[in-house]
Amino acid sequence: MAVQVTVLGGGVIGLSVAWFAARDGFPVTVVDRGSPHGGSWVAGGMLAPITEAWPGDEHVLDLGVESLERWPSFAADLGLELSEVGTLAVAVDRADAQVLDQLCAYLGTRGRSARRVTGRELRGLEPGLGPSVRSGLHVPGDLSVDNRALLDALRAACRDHGVRFAEAEPGAEPGAEPETGAGRNGGVTVIAAGAWSGGLHPKLRGVIRPVKGEILRLVARPGALPPPRHTVRAHVEGRPVYLVPRPGGLVLGATQYEAGFDTGVKVRGVLDLLRDAEAVWPAITEYALVESAAGFRAGSPDNAPVVDWLEPGVLAATGHHRNGLLLAPVTARRALALLREREDS
Repeated sequence: MAVQVTVLGGGVIGLSVAWFAARDGFPVTVVDRGSPHGGSWVAGGMLAPITEAWPGDEHVLDLGVESLERWPSFAADLGLELSEVGTLAVAVDRADAQVLDQLCAYLGTRGRSARRVTGRELRGLEPGLGPSVRSGLHVPGDLSVDNRALLDALRAACRDHGVRFAEAEPGAEPGAEPETGAGRNGGVTVIAAGAWSGGLHPKLRGVIRPVKGEILRLVARPGALPPPRHTVRAHVEGRPVYLVPRPGGLVLGATQYEAGFDTGVKVRGVLDLLRDAEAVWPAITEYALVESAAGFRAGSPDNAPVVDWLEPGVLAATGHHRNGLLLAPVTARRALALLREREDS
């Protein structure tokens, strides 16, 4: 008889692990607090390991590329559509262009490539880019997904495979110690609570931390220039900003703070996002601002996820930082492999 699996966390990682496990025959229960500040809900939906790459994060890059290759079949199984237009990484001044040059050179050392493009070539791809955009990189292999549609699809897939859902105790604070049930009746607890995972097991304390980020959602008003077709990632005076198209609008993100579990949306963060996005895509001044939100990424010391046993009966699947959506397929496969090993031992 398969062991009972209890997944703590109902974000993309927790739901993906639950779906894979249930599909493989494990009885699964997902326990979730339903926080509106979860990283999966407050996300842009970029599946872009190449433009996320940076020296020192080689393992994250390689893992991201592996997961990206699995995303088309992952999405097809969920009945989800992916945007396959790709990413434009753009710069608005010389210093920002140098950052992209460094990224391009680094990618070359890792056997990855991105095509350098001039400002004129960029406007050929996206005529609505602002006049200050001077150069960039074209990464046609990147994907993106509607993160909220993904969450809905994963919940439906879990239910179709018999996953039970339970709410965490009312009023439980982030990081509160749960009743894991580890080891009882041979059961397994999977800690996949994102930024809150650090409070759920001693081995995760000081390892997983919340990294605050703010996003804005905009809708194009009648007569405004439609959103870009590509995901646009930019450096504006050293500040990163991304614009991810949605039907009739955009998701703008994302600020990044070490601020604990502060749920407030800072006026400074909103101003920075809007100002920088306007430099990249001036038409946003004619859009309607329909949402501002703060969420928490699950940071780790090396930006790499923790997907391994913490003790017999307790498995971690957390610490994905900016790459939770991207790494969902490989994380779920890895977690399932670990569950199978335990059951076979």
